[in-house]
Amino acid sequence: MTLPAWLTAINFNADGLIPAIAQDHKSGRILMMAWMNSDALQLTAQTQTAVYFSRSRAKLWHKGESSGHTQTVHDIRLDCDADVIVLSVTQAGGIACHTGRESCFYQRLDLSGQTPKWQTVDKVLKDPADIYQAHESTSANSQTKNTRATANPDTGQARVDKNSVLQQLDQVLVERKQADADSSYVASLYAKGLNKILEKVGEESTESIIAAKDFANCDENRDKAQYDEARHELIYEVADVWFHTLVGLAWFDIESDAVLNELGRRFGLSGIDEKAAR
Repeated sequence: MTLPAWLTAINFNADGLIPAIAQDHKSGRILMMAWMNSDALQLTAQTQTAVYFSRSRAKLWHKGESSGHTQTVHDIRLDCDADVIVLSVTQAGGIACHTGRESCFYQRLDLSGQTPKWQTVDKVLKDPADIYQAHESTSANSQTKNTRATANPDTGQARVDKNSVLQQLDQVLVERKQADADSSYVASLYAKGLNKILEKVGEESTESIIAAKDFANCDENRDKAQYDEARHELIYEVADVWFHTLVGLAWFDIESDAVLNELGRRFGLSGIDEKAAR
């Protein structure tokens, strides 16, 4: 297939790829970097929406296909060596990074101390679990009536049936095994392997312990706002522990029902006797 003249001017690397930098159309801030092949670049030019190439899955991926955070492309520029593309984009939802932040470049090298260290300087605008679960549940639930998640008119987020939330998460986690690591937080964990998943479980467990200790030091009668904030933080961190533990189970193809069944088995048993019988 003969490439259009404008594409022949590009110096793709040995793998037929070129790095593409997405930059906010108004602020000029760099949002992310991904790769494009000739097909991705042609589709981007034709549709004026960002299409990239996933090296991990060897296929095209439309930015926002899993999160809903698409990129409208206003301008495409090529550098002097013709080996880097810059896209001027409007980012849907204001979130380009799979971590729920505005930009993927949210870590800054702190040189103020004796030893340089990376410092997180951008806050999470929306939890990744909410981003991908809400978006994917919408499409999946159109086929599964009993696990349907509908839009909450007050918050704009998904309203999930609490009685089936674990089963819905099971389904999402299985789907994420086939997702692009560049567009899904859970898929990125799978791509990094079991050790990374376990590391996150440990990290979130530590953060939940800290949150619990902070909450224990709050007095509802003295400072209600601080008390409510600390309570929310503990709930948030424990939810992170549960979520990443479920990712760990999904790694081994174990569904949440297995854990629920085990908890159910323990009803009516003495905890001391149950532990002694192990």
